[in-house]
Amino acid sequence: MKTAEIKQSRFELRLSVEDRLFFEKASLISGYKTLSSFVISAIREQSKKIISDKEQILASQKDKEIFFNAILSNVEPSEKLKQASKKYLELQSTK
Repeated sequence: MKTAEIKQSRFELRLSVEDRLFFEKASLISGYKTLSSFVISAIREQSKKIISDKEQILASQKDKEIFFNAILSNVEPSEKLKQASKKYLELQSTK
């Protein structure tokens, strides 16, 4: 079985001369062999951060919704939760 061929696509970008020189300098200082590899690496890292931040916000919003739904519901606490609360309060009163 042959190894799957990695498909690549082209992405063009127009830069000012100043930006290109600036990015090439950063690329060389960072040890990248080409400007393309530097740009890909920088974009990948920034993309990971953006996606992670957004996913964290969405998870936080979902957690907030679950928390407030639990607090505002009229559901009676379970016996286990009542026992845990009683034990916690007893431990706090001995301090």
